[in-house]
Amino acid sequence: MHKPDSWKRVSSEQIADCRVFHVRQDVCVRNSDCKSSDFFVIENPDWVNIIAFNKADDAILIEQFRHGTEEINLELPGGMVDDGEGPEEAAKRELLEETGYSSDNWVLLGKSHPNPAIQNNTIFHYLAFDCEKTAETAFDQHESMVTKLVPLDEVANLIREGEISHSLVVAAFYYLSLMCEDIV
Repeated sequence: MHKPDSWKRVSSEQIADCRVFHVRQDVCVRNSDCKSSDFFVIENPDWVNIIAFNKADDAILIEQFRHGTEEINLELPGGMVDDGEGPEEAAKRELLEETGYSSDNWVLLGKSHPNPAIQNNTIFHYLAFDCEKTAETAFDQHESMVTKLVPLDEVANLIREGEISHSLVVAAFYYLSLMCEDIV
């Protein structure tokens, strides 16, 4: 079976520190013909996002402004895994900080690579059941969010209609659909 060419990194240099990520320039050599080329990689910490349900089975979503698209997005709570923190710890922290909800019932739905062409990180997609409002939100200086409770049966329509358009949120709901398919 024929496989695509791979590349070997021969040198690497950080060329930018952008607070929440770094950019590195790699010089790589293609294995089949030894030709070299430069590649650029965005080094991110790992991320988490959380599909959370309250006891009434409403999905706990957030709305926030995103600078890349310059619009308010409807999406899942989530964020970066901090140094020394595991993904589940980060998911619990992010859900509490961004929504004020917490849960004792957690399931890892799956993980994916946000954009392996230029990023080196993984996102862990979690599910939290029976969430309760236990705290006030605690945003950092760059965050401003509004919590939205949405019945689960409305989520597919929100995705179809483009109201939920963040690809990592769609991926999390896809993992949830696979889990539900296995249960039924």
